[in-house]
Amino acid sequence: MATHPPYPTHPPQPGGPVGGALRHAHWWQRTWVLYGALSTLLALSGLVILALVREQTGTEGFLVGLGLAVLPVPLLIAAFRWLDRVAPGPWRNLLFAFAWGACAAALIAIVANSFATKWIATATADPSSADTLGATVIAPVVEESAKAAAVLLVFLFRRRDFTGIVDGVVIAGVTATGFAFTENILYLGTAFGTDQLTGERGIASVTAATFFVRIVMSPFAHPLFTVLTGIGFGVAAISAEHQHLRRALVPLSGLLLAMGMHAIWNGSSTFGEYGFFAVYAAFMVPAFGLLTWLVIWTRQRELRTVREELPAYAVAGWLTPAEPYALGSMRARRLARDYAAHYGGRPAARQVAQYEAYATCLAFLRHRGRRGRAGADFVVRERELLYELWRRRDVARPALDHAARATAPPVPVLMPPWPVYGAYGYQGMPDPAYNPYQT
Repeated sequence: MATHPPYPTHPPQPGGPVGGALRHAHWWQRTWVLYGALSTLLALSGLVILALVREQTGTEGFLVGLGLAVLPVPLLIAAFRWLDRVAPGPWRNLLFAFAWGACAAALIAIVANSFATKWIATATADPSSADTLGATVIAPVVEESAKAAAVLLVFLFRRRDFTGIVDGVVIAGVTATGFAFTENILYLGTAFGTDQLTGERGIASVTAATFFVRIVMSPFAHPLFTVLTGIGFGVAAISAEHQHLRRALVPLSGLLLAMGMHAIWNGSSTFGEYGFFAVYAAFMVPAFGLLTWLVIWTRQRELRTVREELPAYAVAGWLTPAEPYALGSMRARRLARDYAAHYGGRPAARQVAQYEAYATCLAFLRHRGRRGRAGADFVVRERELLYELWRRRDVARPALDHAARATAPPVPVLMPPWPVYGAYGYQGMPDPAYNPYQT
């Protein structure tokens, strides 16, 4: 269990690494080498999967599939980014997750599924049963395992950015969005090729039917499956370090649930003429609603944690008394960024956003420390975060103070019995001529 003082009282020394001198790393441990190797792996996977999909769909089918498959991607990414607004993770994690899903996971899935289906067809001499078994058993296991690998990598190597359930949901959802993007190119491109051979056009075409099922009705299907794995890793992230069994079993349970839900979805076509719609209405929609409620509830719980943990730092003088309230309200945060942008431009707004993110990470860190779930580097990490706040305090404090006053609940005041001339109290906006960022 990590020990820590109730209130940090000594600011970190400016300049230099907060945690002391770092040990010299070998060349293969350097950041640029690791990033280069990972980027090369993903780029090669992308080129191979691009060639495989184009081979199956043809150039024209590939371009049509690409144009249609990209439509839901911005909406899904924006939805997951919105969920992550309380403590937004770095874009590089989301970029890695999407690239892994679209390139590496898709390549693993297309190769492994094809090999397994052909092997089953050869062993049983029944291609129809092999396709059904491949779709309902092999594909869920292979695809969910390939997508879960991205969540596992972020959990292991970006541990500071992976602090709870929302982080797991976001990384898993973005990975699955990338995977679904590549898969949709394949399905839509193949459907377009079929229509070219049969001469079908318009609503009656296979392309239109595929677009309706995969893009309109179920763009959230793959993210919904993989989010279960992400929730498992999120629970492991908030568990104490000595709870080894729980930290291993919960992510595995989430992965098994994802495989099971994926298998039911893929097998819906074997349940009769209306099997797909029955599974969609009775299973997928309620599961989607339940998980959406869980994630939003978790987000509100994170805001409450910010409001409850940060007053300790206000007492110690690191924050102003109004900041915990403002940092625990998404509306106040937005007002603070707008205020900073109005008077200090985009650089000031960016500094306020960074201040909000660091303060949220500090609240989560202290919350884990109070529950005995912080790591051995609790004190070092706390001082790093406090130092980052201290560097930005001159820009962030005026904006957060304004936001706190603007969003504070009104306090009823009894009017005096005598006539009152003029206006009293805070009116919501400062004097337009006043610029708190003017030096």
